[in-house]
Amino acid sequence: MRSTTDLVAGWLNGRFRQVPVWLVYLTGAAYVPLLFYWGATGGLGVEPIRALELELGRIGIKLLILGLAITPLRRYSGLNLMKFRRAIGVLAFSYVALHLLVWLVLDVQDPARIWADIVKRPYVTIGMAGFLLLVPLAATSNNWSVRRLGALRWRRLHRLVYPAVLLGAIHFTILVKGLPIRPSVYFAIIIFLLALRMRPGALLRRA
Repeated sequence: MRSTTDLVAGWLNGRFRQVPVWLVYLTGAAYVPLLFYWGATGGLGVEPIRALELELGRIGIKLLILGLAITPLRRYSGLNLMKFRRAIGVLAFSYVALHLLVWLVLDVQDPARIWADIVKRPYVTIGMAGFLLLVPLAATSNNWSVRRLGALRWRRLHRLVYPAVLLGAIHFTILVKGLPIRPSVYFAIIIFLLALRMRPGALLRRA
């Protein structure tokens, strides 16, 4: 007899199968013009550039966390969101890239300062390192790359998301002023999800 959890997961999976992937892309992208509109019209407060920069980064981290959660959700609850994983990953990279672009174009504005900030400011260095780790993942998030690299090498390459999301969480923690409660929650969730992805006995076999 199937448990209540299995029944609920089965029902939800049936509903998710009816959702087209393009709708995920459209829904995720629709927030971007709204953010820029609010920034241009005073809807993001007295520091619209900083607010825009932070919000784009926050959404990027949330999407990366959601992408990390897909495998544990399937493994432990039966909830299958695998068809949306690529879309979520591409959207996560897009938000992180926009976060970086706003910093470069609207915040710093001076090309001479960019390299100096990357070298001198630890949170910028860490954030840039996390972004660079995401670049090859975004570039290979397509069927052609899977065929070209082979499934095994492709999966190994995409494990770069683990250090990338950790660096992103550290970057966000340093960036937020005051008591970093929200970044600490993100960091704890990331560690928890990475621990769930460990195969049983893997640590014992490595010891």
